[in-house]
Amino acid sequence: MPLRDDPRAAGLAPSGLHGDQIALLDESLRLLGTDADEVVAQFYATLFAQAPHLRALFPPEMYVQRDRLVRGLLRIVALLHDPAGLEALLHRLGSDHRTFGVRPEDYEQFTRVLIATLRHHQRDIWLDELEEAWTRALDIVSRLMVEGAQESARVQPAWWRAEIIAHERRTEDLAVIVAQPDRPYAYRAGQYATLETPHRPRSRRPYSLATAPSPDGLLEFHVRALGAGWVSGALVRQARVGDVLRLGSPRGEMRIDQHSRRDVLAVAGGTGLAPIKALVDDMAKWNTSRAVTVFFGARRADDLYDLPALERMASVHPWLHVVPAVSDDRAYAGERGMLPEVVLRHGRWTEHDVVVSGPARMTRATFRRLTGAGVPAERIAVDPVDGAHPAAAKVIDLRGHQRGSVRRRGPRSADGIGRPRR
Repeated sequence: MPLRDDPRAAGLAPSGLHGDQIALLDESLRLLGTDADEVVAQFYATLFAQAPHLRALFPPEMYVQRDRLVRGLLRIVALLHDPAGLEALLHRLGSDHRTFGVRPEDYEQFTRVLIATLRHHQRDIWLDELEEAWTRALDIVSRLMVEGAQESARVQPAWWRAEIIAHERRTEDLAVIVAQPDRPYAYRAGQYATLETPHRPRSRRPYSLATAPSPDGLLEFHVRALGAGWVSGALVRQARVGDVLRLGSPRGEMRIDQHSRRDVLAVAGGTGLAPIKALVDDMAKWNTSRAVTVFFGARRADDLYDLPALERMASVHPWLHVVPAVSDDRAYAGERGMLPEVVLRHGRWTEHDVVVSGPARMTRATFRRLTGAGVPAERIAVDPVDGAHPAAAKVIDLRGHQRGSVRRRGPRSADGIGRPRR
C-alpha cells in the first residue's frame, strides 16, 4: 500500500505537480501557436521595463533568445514527469546563467512577468488552476536553477578569459582558432563550450573543442560562418590574434567507451569534425588495439579543411584509417557521394561503436541508414542530439473549458502537438 506522502498516491508527478497541472501547462504553451513571438516579445519588453538592469545581460539582437525561451519552456514542461532529467537540465541552465550575471532575485521577477504576460494573452482560457500550475512550475524552475548556480560557484569560475593566439582562415567561411585560457580549463574530449567574442558582446554560441586536453592548455575550435552568423561570422571574419574571448564551462556527454573492445566508426560532416578529432586525439593516449575509421565528408574538396591534420595522425597511429569524401565535386578523385552512402559502401559496421557529428540533417540520415543496416541504436552516439520531447500522457483542452473545470480530450494526433492528421 503506498504511503500517504508518496506523490504517486496523490496523483502527483515526481516534480510535485498533478498530472492535470502538467497537461494544463503543456496545452497553454502549445495554444500560443503563431502568437508565440508576440507573447515572448511583450514578455521581454515588460521585463526590461520593470527591471532595466536585466537588459544588459542579453544580446542586442533578441530574436534567437525569444525562440530559445519557448523551446526551453516546452522542454521543461515535458520533463516535469522526470525529476532526474529536470534537475540535470535546470542545474546546467542555472550554471550557464551564472556566467551571464543572473542573480537569485532575478528569477522572481522573471516568474511574475511571465505569468502576467501569459494571463494577458490567454485571458479567454485562463483558469485559477492554470495560474497555480504556472506558479508552482516556475517556482521549481527558479529553485533548481539557483541550486545549479550555487553548486557551480563552489567548483569553478563563472567564465574564463581565453586569448586567441592563432587564427587561420581555412576557407572563405571557416576558421580554425587556437586560444589560451587564463586559468586551467578541465574538459573531456568530445565536449563543447560557449564562446563570446568582443565583436559581439553578450552573444554566445557553443563550439566543440577540437583536441583532447593537453599539457600546454591550448584550446582549438573550428568555426564556420553560416549566413549572417551573429557570433560565428564575427569569429571567422573579424576575430584576430590577441582578441580575448569569454569561455563558458564545458558541456556535453559525447565520448568513446574505454572499456569497450569494439572497433570504432566515426562519421564527421563539416565542422562536426572538431569533436571527432578530439576523441581520436584522446584515443592516441590509451588505445593500442582498437581500429578506428574516420569518414570526413564535405560538399567540395576545398571544404576538407583539416584533412592534412587527420592524415598526419593516421601516419603516426596504425590503428587509424581516414576516408575523405565529397558530395558535390565531380572533379574530386576520391570517394564521392552523400556521407551516409559512402559509409555503408565501406562496410556494415554492426560490430562497431559509432560516433556521428555534423549538421543535424546529416546526423539524422546517418543514424537512420546505420540502424537500418543493423547497427544497434544504443551503440551510436550522435552530436548534436536532437531535443525530442516526450509527449504528455494526456492533454487538457483549455479552449472548451468552463470556469472551474477542465475537459480531457483524446490522444494527440500523429505529429504529437494536437494538429489534425493530413
